[in-house]
Amino acid sequence: METLLSPRSLSPPLTKPTSNPSSFFRPISAKFPKPESPVPKNCLTDTKQACVVGSRRRSMMMGLFMSSLMVSESNLETAFALTPSVFREYIDTFDGYSFKYPQNWIQVRGAGADIFFRDPIVLDENLSVEFSSPSSSKYTSLEDLGSPEEAGKRVLRQYLTEFMSTRLGVRREANILNTSSRVADDGKLYYQVEVNIKSYANNNELAVMPQDRVARLEWNRRYLAVLGVENNRLYSIRLQTPERVFQEEEKDLRRVMDSFRVEKI
Repeated sequence: METLLSPRSLSPPLTKPTSNPSSFFRPISAKFPKPESPVPKNCLTDTKQACVVGSRRRSMMMGLFMSSLMVSESNLETAFALTPSVFREYIDTFDGYSFKYPQNWIQVRGAGADIFFRDPIVLDENLSVEFSSPSSSKYTSLEDLGSPEEAGKRVLRQYLTEFMSTRLGVRREANILNTSSRVADDGKLYYQVEVNIKSYANNNELAVMPQDRVARLEWNRRYLAVLGVENNRLYSIRLQTPERVFQEEEKDLRRVMDSFRVEKI
């Protein structure tokens, strides 16, 4: 597994030296500017995205098999099962968090979050990290949010606010699938929230007669969030993926979410 350090972590201190200036991984006082570059629009439907993911994996597998001179039919299924997923680790020592992500995902700048990665093929599959400002709110623990269920309702409201549409005939259906808490190997408490959101749109929103306005499913997505508190900040890593793709990649995506850690800075 490769480790990707935030560029901020590799630069020398600028104006705020820490108590241990000799440390290589100490934070600097300013972030590099993030040039504005719009997130590419995905034109694939959920069904096509799932097919693309399946085709991509099959192509990768066949490349591995063809490189071998002898692959018998009896061990073909075993070879598929034993092919490991490869992850990289992103570490931001300036802001105090880290996580793992699939090695083929790429970073997108100017997406509005502190860090944003997405799948290069399925553009609706992405993850981001955000955190609150300690100057505007001071969190001492996750209990400040209440129970995991209360935190889940807060996350759902945030999603619905972000996806609010001014288009005529658009309707969103959202459900909290699961909320839980766990203590990770760093001894810190984390909340986990899973949400499903469906978007429907009328095929003819300007039609006068109700029977002419038929609602059709635009997209169906799974949203996962992990929350943690450190440095008087509320941190959250959020992942979205089409529901069909989630069914195929669930194991890898849960590994990404379980890897999220917050660190003292």
